[in-house]
Order: sequence, then structure tokens, then C-alpha cells
Amino acid sequence: MRNRIPTGIIAVAASTAALIAFAAPAQAAPATAHHATVTANGHAASPAFGGSGLLSYGGGTVVTTPHVYIVYWGSQWGSSSITNDPSGEAALQLSFFNHAYGSGDTYFTSQTQYCQGVAIGTTQCGSSGTHVGHPSASPVAGTWLDSASAAPNKPSATQLAAEARRGASHFAVSGDNVQIIVDSPHGVVPSGFKTQYCAYHDLTTASTGGDVPWTNMPYVTDAGAACGSNFIPASGGISGTTEGVTIVGGHEYAETLTDPQAGSGWLDAAGYETGDKCAWISSGQGASAVITMNGANFAVQSEFSNNFNNGAGNCVTFYSSATNQH
Repeated sequence: MRNRIPTGIIAVAASTAALIAFAAPAQAAPATAHHATVTANGHAASPAFGGSGLLSYGGGTVVTTPHVYIVYWGSQWGSSSITNDPSGEAALQLSFFNHAYGSGDTYFTSQTQYCQGVAIGTTQCGSSGTHVGHPSASPVAGTWLDSASAAPNKPSATQLAAEARRGASHFAVSGDNVQIIVDSPHGVVPSGFKTQYCAYHDLTTASTGGDVPWTNMPYVTDAGAACGSNFIPASGGISGTTEGVTIVGGHEYAETLTDPQAGSGWLDAAGYETGDKCAWISSGQGASAVITMNGANFAVQSEFSNNFNNGAGNCVTFYSSATNQH
């Protein structure tokens, strides 16, 4: 295991109930406290994007062939099947990733502009390097209910990383094209959840020695509006209560695609990753929105596109090409 500060943190949204570390207009480096001005409606208005300038290549890897593995951690989910999921998070999360593929997904396509194997400091890959992959079918390669014992009530980052390694061993996978998502059950509050972050991604090492990119995905509806419930006016049949499941999940997936080693992929000068730069935007360019992927509707935040507006960069929720995005 690598002892490190988690990165890719999507901090809690500004709310009138808590003057704590959060990021409604993400204005601080992801591994530090995030602050925002609290507004009367519960969410601070955001600038066009946060951080400092364009994303640039740090010399590490990107995900060229995405494979998502979901671990439902703990007997609190149920003994042999998921029976305790009051908000229906597991099914929504699985549906979200199962629809994130092919020409019917014009959301995660924005991240395919980023690449590996180019000069450090590159901001525009063009046709150079090896680019982030976009799957032709569902990227979900496996799910596992790990119900042998209960998850701790307040698991630490070390315990979460250990569960990610158990997941990697269960699926017999490792490497930077893998993302292990550790889903905590309802009522379990990982250390820092609700008060400092909604989720984060990080990197650990498999028993075989390979990299294991992983995501700490708490039961986000337990945090309510602080982690995205009703952040977007509900439409298209989605539930406002569970909007955070896909807003937060999409944030971490996009950041894993572009920075699976958590700190050496695509970041800006302030240390922001693609999702950090666009978190909790409520209006204007890059505002969070309900999108359609392969016929199903989901609430998402925008992700950062370096080549938007001829290389000026901004946050987008639709990406067909460098000249057709918004």
C-alpha cells in the first residue's frame, strides 16, 4: 500500500447548515480544505471553472481500456444479495456505468482528448500519444457483494484501501486500466465523509505488486444536499434525492480515466483534476445538468475540456468533437 494523501476529492457542496471544508465553487487544491461562500439557497454560485489554467500532462498514465469493478462492502448491504439499499444507490450506480459507452455516451467522451506518452507539460494531445479510451460496451467488468463481515461504522482511508485490495484479489485484476469502486453501505460514514468530502479516488498496490486505482464511494444520499441531492432541477424521470450518486460517481470516474495514479496524469497548476475544476457549478457554462446516455437519463456535473473554444478550455457536459462541445 502507498501511504499518501487521497486525491481526486469531490468536496461537499456549500450549505447553510455547515461552515466547514467544502467546495461549491472549487477554489482550493483538492488535497487541502475547500472553501466557498454560503448563499441563501444552499449552494454557492460558481465561476466558469476553478483551479488554475488548463490541465497539463504530468508524465503518468491514463486509462486506455476502462474496466470498472464495484465492491459492495459489508454485510450491511445484505447477506447474499443487496437487500438494504434504501435509496436504490447500487442499482442507479450500476445503470450509470452500464450506459457509459459507445456513440450513445457524449459525456465521458470529453476525456478522450487526454493522453499519455507525450512531453510533460503538454496541454493539447491532438493525434499524439495514446489517448484515454472510450469503451464500445459497458465498462463494468464485475460486481461483488463482500458480506463476510460488517464494514466498520467509520472506516479509515487505510481500511478502505485494504478493501480495494481485497476487491482486486477477488477479481484477480490490477493495473492502471482497472478502477475498483468501494461502495460503503447506508449508515456507514467513512472518516471525513459529509464534512470534508463526498468521495475521492486514490491508488494502492495489489498483493501481486500491480497498481490498483480505487474510489472511496460512500452512501452519498446519507449526506443529502451536501453531496448533490436536488442540486439540479429534476427532469427526465430522475430523482432529485439521488442526483449525487451520478454527479459524484461521474466526477471520480472521469478523474480516474485521466489520472489513475492519482497525481501524475492530467492536473492543472493548482493540482486540480478534470472533475475538481468543474465541481458544483450551478449556472452558466459547465452547469451541472441532466444528460442522456444510451437512452437513459442521469444527473452529472461537467468535466474539463482543454480544447474547448479553440484551446481556451472550460467545463462541458456534451462532447462530440473538439469543435462540437458544450
